Amino acid sequence: MSEPLNHGLVIAGYGRHFLVETPQGQRIICHPRGKKSQAVVGDRVLWRASQDEGTIERIEARRNLFYRQDEIRTKSFAANLDQVLILIAAEPEFSENQLSRALIAAEAERITPLIALNKSDLEAPFERAWLRLEPYRRMGYRVLQLALKPRAAAGSPAPASVGATPALVGQLQGKTTLVLGPSGAGKSTLINLLAPHAAALTGEISRALSSGKHTTTSTTWYWVDTTQTTALIDSPGFQEFGLHHIDAMHLAAFMPDLKPWVANCRFYNCTHLHEPGCGVIASIRSADNPDGVSERRYKIYSDLFAELSQPKY
Repeated sequence: MSEPLNHGLVIAGYGRHFLVETPQGQRIICHPRGKKSQAVVGDRVLWRASQDEGTIERIEARRNLFYRQDEIRTKSFAANLDQVLILIAAEPEFSENQLSRALIAAEAERITPLIALNKSDLEAPFERAWLRLEPYRRMGYRVLQLALKPRAAAGSPAPASVGATPALVGQLQGKTTLVLGPSGAGKSTLINLLAPHAAALTGEISRALSSGKHTTTSTTWYWVDTTQTTALIDSPGFQEFGLHHIDAMHLAAFMPDLKPWVANCRFYNCTHLHEPGCGVIASIRSADNPDGVSERRYKIYSDLFAELSQPKY
């Protein structure tokens, strides 16, 4: 008689190895049934015990899946998210193009995005960066200020919210949040501040999966509270963020500053690039239209449209 199916949560993975957490808190190494590794962190799965490990038999229905796709492959970050926290910093200077791509990917999956700008203690660079984010605040995105500092040395108590404002802690409470951001933005510092056992779990995963240095480039789930109602998912830093899974003709619908103007276009299949009577083109900010779409944002749209319109082989 085969072993019964068990419920579990995927909390880490590398290749064909996954660490699955049971409702009782036990962690089991599991492998997918068959050749394809379809599971991602955040998946609720049904697994069957096999000696001292397990086999993932089924992935339960997802609420959403946050991923990117370039010309060659798809990279899935995590599933079943409440929100995506995009962490950027005043220094090094963040890429507005990358920020926009992450926001579009979140909009496409109907996942709430939250932007946090770190290093508010660097006065001049922060002021410049905060000004660059003005269009995103006008779009209605929540943008928070942070000044993250690493925890004190071992043995020296430090509050879990050092540099993490009450506003951010409140936004995370009771939710599953994917933390996304480029290298140097302070992502590891934030995870270690809010999830004090993160380093220990990373070590445990490294030993369990025997993946050594590879574990640092995998996505990992951390519980923030003992009641396990708040979770952070740490993902690798990204340099590229492909959006090839999005139809170029639907792109404007995922950009909140462009979307309202689409209804004013003369043609239903307007690309918003050159057509006469285009509501989006007419909305570009000017002296006569100070509340319109910024030229930077329109350029991001036009560049992305060109990229997504390339033939797919």
